[in-house]
Amino acid sequence: MNRYFYGKRIKDFLVQSTNEIVGLLTNEHHHLHSSLEGMQIDAWEKEIEVLKNILLIFKDKGSIYFEYTIPRIGRRIDVVLLINGIIIILEFKAFNKEYLKVDIDQVWDYALDLKNFHEESHDRYIIPILVSTSALSVVNTFSPYDDKVFLPILANEENLLDIINKVLLFCPNEIYRDDYSWSISRYSPTPTIIEAASALYNNHSVENISRTDASAENLTKTCSYISGIIDRAKNEKFKAICFVTGVPGAGKTLVGLNVATQQFNKDNIAVYLSGNGPLVSVMTEALARDKVKRKKEKGEKYKIGDARSEVKTFIQIIHHYRDTCLEGTKVENDKIVADIDYFRSEKNKEKSFIPIDHVAIFDEAQRAWTKNQLTNFMVRKKGYSNFPYSEPEYLISCLDRHKDWGVVVCLVGGGQEINTGEAGIGEWIESLNRSYKDWHVFISNKLHDKEYAAGKSLELLKAHEHIIYEPSLHLSVSLRSFRAENLSSFVHNLLDLEVGKARKDYELLKDYPIVLTRSVEKAKQWLKEHSRGTERYGMIVSSKAERLKPLAIDVRYKPDVVHWFLDNAEDVRSSYYLEDVATEFDIQGLELDWSCVVWDGDLRYTSNGWTNYSFRGCKWQNINKEERKLYQKNAYRVLLTRARQGMVIVVPQGDEKDKTRNPEIYDSTYNYLESIGLKKI
Repeated sequence: MNRYFYGKRIKDFLVQSTNEIVGLLTNEHHHLHSSLEGMQIDAWEKEIEVLKNILLIFKDKGSIYFEYTIPRIGRRIDVVLLINGIIIILEFKAFNKEYLKVDIDQVWDYALDLKNFHEESHDRYIIPILVSTSALSVVNTFSPYDDKVFLPILANEENLLDIINKVLLFCPNEIYRDDYSWSISRYSPTPTIIEAASALYNNHSVENISRTDASAENLTKTCSYISGIIDRAKNEKFKAICFVTGVPGAGKTLVGLNVATQQFNKDNIAVYLSGNGPLVSVMTEALARDKVKRKKEKGEKYKIGDARSEVKTFIQIIHHYRDTCLEGTKVENDKIVADIDYFRSEKNKEKSFIPIDHVAIFDEAQRAWTKNQLTNFMVRKKGYSNFPYSEPEYLISCLDRHKDWGVVVCLVGGGQEINTGEAGIGEWIESLNRSYKDWHVFISNKLHDKEYAAGKSLELLKAHEHIIYEPSLHLSVSLRSFRAENLSSFVHNLLDLEVGKARKDYELLKDYPIVLTRSVEKAKQWLKEHSRGTERYGMIVSSKAERLKPLAIDVRYKPDVVHWFLDNAEDVRSSYYLEDVATEFDIQGLELDWSCVVWDGDLRYTSNGWTNYSFRGCKWQNINKEERKLYQKNAYRVLLTRARQGMVIVVPQGDEKDKTRNPEIYDSTYNYLESIGLKKI
């Protein structure tokens, strides 16, 4: 299928009738959509009229493409002109009398998407132009960034030709290349998890929204392998569990969402579950807003409340799912069983002890609760006198209620434990050994690695009757940062005090700026200067960063993560305002384009390595428990791996007059980061 609705040499476009072109556009539109608004046809006719009037002088210099698809953000560029190999993006707002910021950002986002993810566009000049046909003329700045992307240019129907001529003067003559090769060039995006969820929810395949380079091929292999297991389990009537491992940002959540949407399309009811409340809240709201927006674009009305309800059948917080499966149950002989009288009652006769879902995908499975943690919760909050399971064993038991088949997919992160009471992956395996020996077990061959902490549990599993170790269940390359595949290694070595290795990793991060400063204001300015279009930036800090209050950073104030992550730069609640900060708990599993990490005295570099502190009352207290030290280190691991395009690290100066912010607390950490080679601003 073409990536565009219409594509021709400019000279061929000029001799083709408007009716013929609109007909071709309409036919392509109908392949994807059931209806076409009259306003869209009017817009196409206006675009064609304007372009036929101005392109005669370029008739032998290039090609024209209408409705060029940008899969990552699920939209199409109105028109792309290739003139002497230079890319001109035209976003038309037919009959508009003003240039709206949202439209400027839109055309800028298109340009950045092509530059970053479209192979034949990487080294070309890209000129984004917003054409509000009825607007007044304005003075433009014709200025390309270092990557050859121009600032958005504002044009109207009357001055579009003059603007194109002027801006082309700022571009050296390109070597002519085949325009068709550009039009079908490999598109290798790395969407944010929100973009990916929206695309998958709207029936895009994982292949369309993920990179296609060899280093990321196993993303598709992993999805295919899991889908094959589900098909086998359904056809052969058995129950199975899969353990998928991966480095931070490798696409585990993307795999989970893709598997869930695939199963919905096959009429196998599946649910994506996460214990990460902020991630579920942000993703649910993003999908609901996207649903309403798409309906509106088609002229249909759809209430946001209805959209939210629909999404919640597909994505749920794990505790909600757990509580739903507890309804109508009781503890009997150390097992959860159905309360038959409950389901026989008139008001509950439509309910079932057996969950509706045959497939459950658990993200960050290593963070499920231990038996002690879950039992304490059930006693305090749910009124149970006892509770016989850890969370992993209980969740497996829910799918085990099916008489025929069921599949559990565990997405396992390594080195990311940041909460007490997390069972780790070992508890899942011990639950299988203890109670579910008839289940088929499919395990990533990397689950033995120490960061997954499966430990001796895996040794016990060797006697299991149905077990397969599978390489394609491991995701080995971080996709979070399309600019820096070495970021994960850099952060790992930085936190492990491997200075030499960290320096080498930093030298490889040429396209991913990491800079160091002692000024929050300088950091904010750096973020604003580097962000373009709707690229999202924000400040993030450790949840233990209690002594940043003099810098107007108060971790005790909890931002509304939905507004922080989803609202635009005009909203004071958004991350763009750089007033509210997110912590590792708010941002785990999510990401920014650009981040500012403010480093407090809770994790300090010393000659003896890292020392850990918690602020209690009016002073810092040393942390001695190894478990809590690990959580704190992992908190910074999360913070330092959230940005896709670059980050600034702030280590404050401190204040000699404040013993809780003595410069000595911060200087050694700053000097350590500087010794790695981080550029100072």
